[in-house]
Amino acid sequence: MTSPIGIIGGSGLYAMSGVKDMVQKEVETPFGKPTDPLVMGSLEGVPVAFMSRHGVGHRLTPSEVNYRANIWALKSVGCEILLAVSAVGSLQDHHTPGCLRLPDQFIDRTHLRPSTFFGNGLVAHVGFAEPTSAWLRGKLMEAGRSLELPFDNGGIYVCMEGPAFSTRAESRLHQSWGADFIGMTQVTEAKLAREAELAFATIALVTDYDAWRDTPEAADAQDIMAVMAANVAKAEALLRRVIVDIADGPPGNEPARSALRTALVTPPELVPAETRERLALLIGKYGY
Repeated sequence: MTSPIGIIGGSGLYAMSGVKDMVQKEVETPFGKPTDPLVMGSLEGVPVAFMSRHGVGHRLTPSEVNYRANIWALKSVGCEILLAVSAVGSLQDHHTPGCLRLPDQFIDRTHLRPSTFFGNGLVAHVGFAEPTSAWLRGKLMEAGRSLELPFDNGGIYVCMEGPAFSTRAESRLHQSWGADFIGMTQVTEAKLAREAELAFATIALVTDYDAWRDTPEAADAQDIMAVMAANVAKAEALLRRVIVDIADGPPGNEPARSALRTALVTPPELVPAETRERLALLIGKYGY
């Protein structure tokens, strides 16, 4: 049977329309409870596992989300691919509100959240030079073009802690770095997806111009949600179109599939039994 495709919905995408035979699945993880139960079902005939990042009703700030539990839950039901939908602010004129983008790089400015499964006697350093899957972004671009969406591939995403939006000085600093987008969630999900050996891509929904422009207005939550509603419809159409093309899973040469093969640096005999048992889902295939 085809492995389910993992989908994490962000601001505005709290449920996935078009999913059939939906069943909620409670998942226990070594890192506590996920945000919500997984919604298992099929989209265009392909098994999917959907997670609402902030919870239905948007109950959790970006810093409160239990990212480790969410990614672990998706891994535990067999996901090999993770598509994350996320609202972003634009740091450049050509990324206009209402467009969709596929970031290929991140700058991490978070400081309050765990972003690794490892520690407690087992050290792993995964490669992260290319944090998103080129194969997966390519499939998304093909689907986006066929739908004639306002879409482009690539860009640098700055991940800030939040929940407040940027000051104008911060926004201009990020822009001066050559960054394209700013958000509050995606680098954390990308790091954990890499450790979980999931092919990962972010579908970034541009909602506003952040705070860098010389205009009185800046990012406003209500205005952003209005743009977000229109963007969600585009994202759902994109997901329905791409899902069949990626149903067979990532290709054998997808780097994420073996991200831990050379990342685990602690000898197995030195790893505490409790840690080995806790992380068996990730490390069991490597002899730990």
